[in-house]
Amino acid sequence: MRPLIRLAPIACTLLIASCAKPPPNLSAAPQLSLAPEALRPCALHVLPAAPTLADLEIGYVTRGANLVACDAARRLAVETHQAQQALAAAERR
Repeated sequence: MRPLIRLAPIACTLLIASCAKPPPNLSAAPQLSLAPEALRPCALHVLPAAPTLADLEIGYVTRGANLVACDAARRLAVETHQAQQALAAAERR
C-alpha cells in the first residue's frame, strides 16, 4: 500500500495536466496604420498682440480652414480605428 501513496501526487499531476488545454492560437489581427495627418496635432491660427480688422478677418478664415482640416484628420483616425476593429472581429470568427 505504501508505494501507491508515493505515486498518488504524480498520478494527480498527470490527470490535471491532461485536462489542461493549450491556449488558443491567436494570431495578431492585421494592423492598419494611421495617416500622418491624423497623428499631427491640430494647428489653430492665433491673432497677433494688437490685431487690426484685416488680422481679424484673416484669422476668422484661417481658423475656419484649420478646424475643417482638424475635423477631417479626426474623422480619418476614427474610420481607421473602426476598420481595424472590424478586421479584428472578423479575425476572431
